[in-house]
Amino acid sequence: MDAPHWFTTALASPVDTGRVDVAGAQVHYRAWGPSGSPGIVLVHGGAAHSRWWDHVAPMLATGRRVVALDLTGHGDSDRRAEYGLEQWAEEALAVAKPAGISGPPLFVGHSMGGMVSYVGAQLFGEDLAGVQLIDSPVLARTPEEEEARKQRAFGPKKVYPSRAEALERFRFVPPQDTAVPAVLRHVAENSMAEVDGGWSWKFDSTFFARHGSDHLGGSDPRCRIAYFRAENGIVTDDMMDSMRRRFGPTAVVVEIPDAGHHVMIDQPLALVVGIRTVLASWDVEDSVAGMPG
Repeated sequence: MDAPHWFTTALASPVDTGRVDVAGAQVHYRAWGPSGSPGIVLVHGGAAHSRWWDHVAPMLATGRRVVALDLTGHGDSDRRAEYGLEQWAEEALAVAKPAGISGPPLFVGHSMGGMVSYVGAQLFGEDLAGVQLIDSPVLARTPEEEEARKQRAFGPKKVYPSRAEALERFRFVPPQDTAVPAVLRHVAENSMAEVDGGWSWKFDSTFFARHGSDHLGGSDPRCRIAYFRAENGIVTDDMMDSMRRRFGPTAVVVEIPDAGHHVMIDQPLALVVGIRTVLASWDVEDSVAGMPG
């Protein structure tokens, strides 16, 4: 099946790569758009990596610098002895300026990455342009962590004898059958690396034992917040009601129709429209606030 034109165009967009030392670990990133511009830091979910955003980031990079990082323990970044949401939030902030973002960055986080972004809003919201969360169960463990705790997924990493077999075994957690085929294949192909004896996944499975964070329970984040709920995602009505109360009355909350939890995999264009729309609204707010009285 041929890949959609928008997908091939996005993947053909120029991309910069680099590494930043954060608390003794090298954090890898990918970046699109004009360096030295206001920008966005894209924060992936648990067991994912920066390349989940390859087809999305270029569509957000008009007049903006868009940076996708690999949190430590994921993708091409270093491993740590211990992991925690606060450390990951510091990593997301630390890569922004060296990767070419001018001024306070905006965090956009999916699933566990949304939890990281929300912790960032609690820790240093004054240094952010805002946070946008995508089907993130703030106050709960991520579905990836729950599956690992139940030993349904993400046990000791398997090593597959061939790249083709590893690719065949790629699965989403939580399970999701809906996907743009070209996006699914691209993400799967970039989720593995050659190791002794064959091929395996890039993440460090010990990240599931991350430290908890009291900041997840905080109310009234110290910056603007928007939330994209997937219609067929993992966030229950009760969970959403609780988050709405804690996000405060000015938070933007939008449901993306017919989307599974991994929104950038099955409804990437709707997600891009949502992010762009919120950004445009916030840009108007900023321009009005900057007008002379």
